[in-house]
Amino acid sequence: MSENYTDVAALGQRVIEQVERVIVGKRSVLEQIMAAALAGGHVLLEDYPGLAKTLIARSFAAALGLEFRRIQFTPDLLPGDITGGYVYNRAVERFELRRGPIFANVVLADEINRASPKTQSALLEAMQERQVTLEGETMPLPEPFLVLATQNPIEYEGTFPLPEAQLDRFLMKLSIGYPSLEEEREILRRRRERRSDDAIIEQVTDATELLAVRNAIEDVYVDADIEDYIVRLVAATRTDARVAVGASPRGSLALLKLARVRAALDGRDFVIPDDVKVFVRPALAHRLILIPDLWMQRRAADEILASVLHATPAPVMR
Repeated sequence: MSENYTDVAALGQRVIEQVERVIVGKRSVLEQIMAAALAGGHVLLEDYPGLAKTLIARSFAAALGLEFRRIQFTPDLLPGDITGGYVYNRAVERFELRRGPIFANVVLADEINRASPKTQSALLEAMQERQVTLEGETMPLPEPFLVLATQNPIEYEGTFPLPEAQLDRFLMKLSIGYPSLEEEREILRRRRERRSDDAIIEQVTDATELLAVRNAIEDVYVDADIEDYIVRLVAATRTDARVAVGASPRGSLALLKLARVRAALDGRDFVIPDDVKVFVRPALAHRLILIPDLWMQRRAADEILASVLHATPAPVMR
């Protein structure tokens, strides 16, 4: 093997430990975001205000040694505000390119559903193509490139919900959730002892090492039975009577990538069924279009995927 997977696991552990200096009690969510960073995918965070979505994104960028930009999405935000454009410089009498905030390694798209569909499309096109075209000139985005988008699930006034086809561009959709009473006490204690709102996050790695780890994860072995298990899980979402449109092959690819990353973060060079199971809900829930009777039930997709997992037998690894 070209990489020691114990080292990959240690790297992931150190990054998460740094983020946990400011984020209390959300280990599972942090592990999933770390997996997305190593899988090269984007994450949609849907949850209530004040649950540290922005802080998580900023802390991960600091620990990974990546450039961070935040874009506040509003109804009057234009595509050029994201991608940039050419501006006339009177001093030199020529047009000069001013790159937008999309040209960063980690981009936080805050409240993405508040912008118009045209502006949303500009971001989602950049996410998919990993490049921006301005005045006929195509410019690649920095590598690695990770978008963390947030949206509020309770405020719909003046918002433009993302269409299902655009939701499919996100590798995962995650919810952070409220802390427990004990965790919230710990948040207050740490803030009191810091004597400041700001916390110091030490850099653990950099873009070069992160890309090298991504390449190494391509060597993680996936048995044919595991691939068949992934395909059967995704196919089961297309035949469920409660689902109008099931997950696409992009969902299968998402499970494959994430399962490989989890194996590497666990110090293994092979995938087991549990590596797949843990990502079924975050990788597939937002890819399902349910029948109209279930549109108002927030947890309906989770319940459907739980039944799919229960009904689909996992392979026995030799």
